[in-house]
Amino acid sequence: MAPSIRRVAPSIRRVAPSIRRVAPSIRRYGHPPMRPDEVLPHRPPFLFVDEIVEWVPGVSARGRWRLRGDEAFFGGHFPGRPTLPGVLMVEAIAQMGAIALLLDERYRGKLPLFGGIDKARFRRQVGPGDCLDLEVRLGRLSARAGTGTGTASVDGAVACEASLLFVIADA
Repeated sequence: MAPSIRRVAPSIRRVAPSIRRVAPSIRRYGHPPMRPDEVLPHRPPFLFVDEIVEWVPGVSARGRWRLRGDEAFFGGHFPGRPTLPGVLMVEAIAQMGAIALLLDERYRGKLPLFGGIDKARFRRQVGPGDCLDLEVRLGRLSARAGTGTGTASVDGAVACEASLLFVIADA
């Protein structure tokens, strides 16, 4: 049986790139545009997602946060060299994960809260005028908790990545 799998595997690899090209359009198909404040309980000044680009309820989500430069934290972090605080990048990733979770009917009306942050790495500075592309993939989910991994990038360069643990509370 194993030899036949080996013969089939190369053909699967040839098909996989075409599936990846089609998958984003499948994920968006039938989804009307949605604002983050329609899903998340967060509100400005603590809403760090401007746009939901793509989502698969309970599985993954992609979005953007456009940094205008007039955000209050830039004034003090750091004077003369405004830099987005790393903890806010992690929060933006978590908010994107909350969107993926809350779009799943099983978790609608719930409140996902941080349970832990692991393997957080900061790879580049982010400043005023940058557009932070956020991507999250959820892992194990139960009625009370879950895991996820996410990245925040600017122009394709990873700025932050982290693994998240969250608990799910009643709202």
